[in-house]
Amino acid sequence: MFREFNPPMGNATSPLPVMPILVAFSRHGDALEWGRAQAETAWGSIAVASPRLDFAETDYYQASMGTELLVELWGFDRLMPCEELVDRKLQTNDWETAYAKLGKHPEARPLNLDPGYLMRGKFVLASTKDHSHRLYLGRGIFGEVTLGFQGGKWIERDWTYRNYRRPDYHQFLTACRERLNQRLREEPRA
Repeated sequence: MFREFNPPMGNATSPLPVMPILVAFSRHGDALEWGRAQAETAWGSIAVASPRLDFAETDYYQASMGTELLVELWGFDRLMPCEELVDRKLQTNDWETAYAKLGKHPEARPLNLDPGYLMRGKFVLASTKDHSHRLYLGRGIFGEVTLGFQGGKWIERDWTYRNYRRPDYHQFLTACRERLNQRLREEPRA
């Protein structure tokens, strides 16, 4: 006689809020400042900011953005639900278009804004491009776990872009993770 197998079901739960991250790059300092102002107006104050860094790991953006690119990374103090990432990516795409239309610079794409979020165990980036390691999130946006966090350090994946392998990026993300942990202790959980 066979017994019916009824494994226990998992219960769906909502994840903890995440820290919004925005990675901005351009060859123009005023473009970076404009992007930061847009983000702070929409998303609130920045809790952790990187210094302005060189972005030279790829020439992929050279045709549309020029050379000698600079990058800034910002972690925001107001936490968000993970599912807001789609809205944030669509919003930053609109900001990029709006800045390009200002006509301040000769490049077709003078500003690139890449939103993502940080959880305790991973750093996720949004993308409009599909790939084997990306999950579809909706409305034309995909998500990628760019880095994991394990054993007190950031773990790269085969697909991790070279700039996200840099120690200065890891230092920024570690500072963001510390701030995220502090914010999660401060916020009551429903």
